[in-house]
Amino acid sequence: MELSGEFPVKALCEEMGIVRSSFYGWKKRLSHPSEREKSFVSNIMLFREYHLRYPSHGYRWLNAKIRLDTGLVMSNPYAHKCCKSAGIKSKSKHYRYRKPGDPDRVFPNLLLTEMQIDGPMQCIVSDMTAFCVKGTYYELTLYMDLWNNEIVSHSLSAKRGDRMTYISGLEDLVELKKQYPGFEMILHSDQGSVYTSKAYNELLPMYGITRSMSRAGTPTDNAAMESINGWIKAELFTDLHVTGEKSVQEEIDDYISFFNEQRPAYSLGYLTPKQYRESRGC
Repeated sequence: MELSGEFPVKALCEEMGIVRSSFYGWKKRLSHPSEREKSFVSNIMLFREYHLRYPSHGYRWLNAKIRLDTGLVMSNPYAHKCCKSAGIKSKSKHYRYRKPGDPDRVFPNLLLTEMQIDGPMQCIVSDMTAFCVKGTYYELTLYMDLWNNEIVSHSLSAKRGDRMTYISGLEDLVELKKQYPGFEMILHSDQGSVYTSKAYNELLPMYGITRSMSRAGTPTDNAAMESINGWIKAELFTDLHVTGEKSVQEEIDDYISFFNEQRPAYSLGYLTPKQYRESRGC
């Protein structure tokens, strides 16, 4: 109910300490919004739409994804204003890491040597992440190029502790390595039992691959891969809603394509891994 319909506008303005011209100007803007105000409302609705699709992400990532999909360029402060007005907050979880553990027991940690990575396939990081879909346990082994965060190989298994997911992913990696014969590749991982096994590591020297390992119990030594694992779980189940209605393998393959080709990455200036690689002529 409008108070101006019950009380004189003059009396209301005097009570609130404003001049009548300000009241009438505000009332006019409500019924005849400017193009700027219309655009702001439209952008708020756009951020709401993308938040519903990707609820695990905050305003910077949503802004980058909108720019990638639509070509619409908005500053991050403006994107923050839109998201704040819409009440948008990311639903991602924050993880605490433990203090550094014991030094290497099998291979040294070459990532701590401030190595220079200036091209593809020079340093690959690997890890395994586990999840459940409809009560079935899955293990997903990933190999990621640290140069552009591109997942270059992956393997999925519904068998707990299946060593073949690691070996299969490694075999795909070796085939990719043949495209870059001039580079000596470093493969970094944690100290998991498969990564330290003789069967796994005896394959590497013949292909010019040097091993590197994190300290025991120190996920921050492989921070890029650990971060990706966290985002993958958030995006698979919060954003992409993996349900098992179709083949989980197919859903994982679709997600890897999304990750490499459609997902902006903060560390790459909000380019996708594919865009970053192509922008460098690779």
